[in-house]
Amino acid sequence: MSFTRPMLRNVHVVGGALAAALLASGCAGAGPYDHAVTYVPLAGEDDAAKGARDFDPVLVQREREAWHRGTVSLFGVVVARAPGPAGAAYLTLSVRRLEGRNVCEYATDETTCRTTVSDSDFGVVHAVVALRPEDDVGQHSVGTGSLLRLVGPLAQDPDPNDGTSVLRPTFYRHWPRYFFVTKAAAATMRQ
Repeated sequence: MSFTRPMLRNVHVVGGALAAALLASGCAGAGPYDHAVTYVPLAGEDDAAKGARDFDPVLVQREREAWHRGTVSLFGVVVARAPGPAGAAYLTLSVRRLEGRNVCEYATDETTCRTTVSDSDFGVVHAVVALRPEDDVGQHSVGTGSLLRLVGPLAQDPDPNDGTSVLRPTFYRHWPRYFFVTKAAAATMRQ
């Protein structure tokens, strides 16, 4: 099939309109990877975390019953991924604190800001996560070095290998490796 000039012109117009629509949708809000000066929750994220306690591994050990009655919220960097039950992923995470301000390369350009967590961890937790297809396989899938925000109840039984808590999240948010930074990045990125 050969294309005539009017056909090609229509392809360019439609393609240009599609590109403009995609650009406009990408610029609205902070986006899935939180390109803003301060942390911006996704739609439904605040509702999912309402009433959840920030995970504290020391208090979980001391007050096990109380912590297993509600939901917890945490940010963690994946250090290991293995197959879990019923097709879920079994993740081991280094628990981090969310920084109050994201690190930005340029102070006047929020698109250069990245969600920022603490350099060091303050505990280890495991999670059984039913991943969405785009997070399960592919270039930006959940793997070593990914950042996750998890919200959900703690399982009654700890991990059989190291005795640490296991979370069964009802909500998760994912930043692939290199789509977030730790506070140490402030030394190399302008703010």
